[in-house]
Amino acid sequence: MNGNIPTLAVSGRTLPEAWEKAVLACWREGVAVRTEYDKPGDPPSRDCTMLWTVEDPFAEPRIHRAFPGGLEDLEVYRQEVVEGVHDHWIAPEEGKWTYTYHKRLFAYDIEGETMDQIGLAVDRLARAGHTRRAQAITWNPKLDAPTEDPPCLQRLWFRVLADERGEPVLNMNAHWRSRDAYKAAYMNVFALTDLQRAVAGRVAARTGRPVRVGRYADLVDSFHIYGSYFDEFEGFLKMVGKRSFEERTWPSAYAEPMFEEARERLRREKEEGR
Repeated sequence: MNGNIPTLAVSGRTLPEAWEKAVLACWREGVAVRTEYDKPGDPPSRDCTMLWTVEDPFAEPRIHRAFPGGLEDLEVYRQEVVEGVHDHWIAPEEGKWTYTYHKRLFAYDIEGETMDQIGLAVDRLARAGHTRRAQAITWNPKLDAPTEDPPCLQRLWFRVLADERGEPVLNMNAHWRSRDAYKAAYMNVFALTDLQRAVAGRVAARTGRPVRVGRYADLVDSFHIYGSYFDEFEGFLKMVGKRSFEERTWPSAYAEPMFEEARERLRREKEEGR
């Protein structure tokens, strides 16, 4: 080690391809770094600064079979980020959640006033798609600097460019201070690209022109694989080594029945006031 954090960059056409490449690059080229969560005997994490790009976020297959989580959980998380279904769970005074990404993006609290940053970004993009000012942040210095659980996502940035046919395309960048490459990054981007699609739809409604979802770029200051689960991670490496890409992924249609079960679960939650 020379004291420098490796800066790596990968891209893939689909979400599973890009995520898989990013995780493997971190594993192979990342450096060993201790974390504040290590227990005695844990190996250091593999860590790097990563820029990974999904060239066509809604191209199929869209689901990687190796992401650590259930398909129902994936849909619930998407709704938490895009629709704010669990914003009411924020209650730090009760030892519960201190924030949600949805609340910070759609109702950022500034001295008692809430700002819909996504709405403001849509306004700017509708006026001038090429603007460099359409962004939304999550970081609140007063709340986040002292806490042990600050947001990993820091900022979203949007820009609309024309394709070769002159039709508008929404690009989105996401900037992260920290990210669990294996256990969090896939679910994060599955949800955020759906938010990208929602923003494209809102800009289209304002301008009267269809807006296509363009590339998604994900920049992470610390993209890491924790030493505490290296044994579990071996399963991911074996899958990549032994199965074809088709055998490592699912199309969205495969997951739809499980997604519908998640939606029903959320409907019951709402009815019961949970």
